[in-house]
Amino acid sequence: MAYPMQLGFQDATSPIMEELLHFHDHTLMIVFLISSLVLYIISLMLTTKLTHTSTMDAQEVETVWTILPAIILIMIALPSLRILYMMDEINNPSLTVKTMGHQWYWSYEYTDYEDLTFDSYMIPTSELKPGELRLLEVDNRVVLPMEMTVRMLISSEDVLHSWAVPSLGLKTDAIPGRLNQTTLMSTRPGLFYGQCSEICGSNHSFMPIVLELVPLKYFEKWSASML
Repeated sequence: MAYPMQLGFQDATSPIMEELLHFHDHTLMIVFLISSLVLYIISLMLTTKLTHTSTMDAQEVETVWTILPAIILIMIALPSLRILYMMDEINNPSLTVKTMGHQWYWSYEYTDYEDLTFDSYMIPTSELKPGELRLLEVDNRVVLPMEMTVRMLISSEDVLHSWAVPSLGLKTDAIPGRLNQTTLMSTRPGLFYGQCSEICGSNHSFMPIVLELVPLKYFEKWSASML
């Protein structure tokens, strides 16, 4: 999860988030190089009075500064499209969880089980135990198996919400009357926190998301205890 004064992204937990971090670094280096070049040219223009008359109206220069930006845009667009299609792929999910947004809590239904549903409310500050995080802890965590593909079906019963978990690279809108889907897979166990990322009313800040990713055998024990 994020820590105070953090400037970068959270540590990646899923393969998709790792790809997004690599793409971010790739694009940031291109932006840095372009910015450095522009700053260098501006500084030269301000510090020298010399003018190269043969380059002021040269066809070759115009060709270069037309083709070079096109190549740079292609270098950004191709990996971006690759990740976009990877995020939309759903390959035989091992588990499906339906998420419904409400004002102002989440409800979850494990559709592969006959009767495994629960609501997830934020724990008030006055009821927090030592070590628990203010505005992020919930009374019922979403327990999922790690290293397995999980499909999330996301919708809403009232207004627009957004189901977002940054460390997994997930952010999907919950829209009334529409069923959106996304997939997640964690490469390591742990607790992963998120929040509603769409302004949905007065208590928008108070509907957190907590995913508990555990090995399969512990998930089976948890699901058996919930039935």
